[in-house]
Amino acid sequence: MIEPSTTIFSDVKQATRRRALALGVVLLAVAVMGWYAVTDSSHLAHDLVLTGGDYVGAALCHRITARSFVINGRQLPLCARCTGMYLGVAITFVALLLARRERRTDLPPLPILLVLVGFIGAMGIDGVNSYTHFFPNFPHVYEPRNWLRLVTGMGTGLAMGLLVFPALMQTLWRNGNGRSIIENGRELLAMLLLAGTAVLLVLSNQPTILYVMALVSVAGVLMIVTSLNAVLLLMLFKRDGRAVRWQETAVPLLISLTLAVLELGSIAILRLNFTGTITGFPGLA
Repeated sequence: MIEPSTTIFSDVKQATRRRALALGVVLLAVAVMGWYAVTDSSHLAHDLVLTGGDYVGAALCHRITARSFVINGRQLPLCARCTGMYLGVAITFVALLLARRERRTDLPPLPILLVLVGFIGAMGIDGVNSYTHFFPNFPHVYEPRNWLRLVTGMGTGLAMGLLVFPALMQTLWRNGNGRSIIENGRELLAMLLLAGTAVLLVLSNQPTILYVMALVSVAGVLMIVTSLNAVLLLMLFKRDGRAVRWQETAVPLLISLTLAVLELGSIAILRLNFTGTITGFPGLA
């Protein structure tokens, strides 16, 4: 028999959770509306969605036009390298969720970790070589290409996703199963095939496909920043490892998403105020 006091306590907890969730929705709505309120209204009228993506990109990406893909003359919110990175993050998160890996909390095995580190290293090498082209008299290893930036960024995005996703799951759940997020080379190869397909879709240069890829890459930015916020906040307030059901993760994830919007928006606005633009940087091309 269930004690009345237990039932009342449970009802109070559920009511508190609903109020907190409602507050999170309101805060997120206010953050989004405030973000759009400070952007250029003429751009909003032209393309509200991509303009919002531009401000997300401006917080983390140089957005140099020559180093970005374009849709009918309009560059994507993120440069070629960052497009690859955050597409990789989004692909990894969605693939792992669809594969029901949300209860897995361990990192990949060491051989796979070494491959992922290699992906990050490849992007670092390509990034340094690309950066040296800002200085004409500096020796260059090879001529940078946007497709190389996309591919090396994609590899790093996969690595980021496969490292951050289990950290987030470990922070959220009370009972993780302790298994590796991916366990063998076959599963890594499946992830690489998904990433390769996304690369080919971007390189198809079809406006509709590029538009979708642009939105997915922006979503990847929000995913990774939200995840990092959630890990830090839950650990800071000693609320980690408590969720049993997905419903119990809604409040911390929504608060973390709201903070992500505020953080990215604030950085983008600061950039606009200091440089006068959210596209590229004065003197760089």
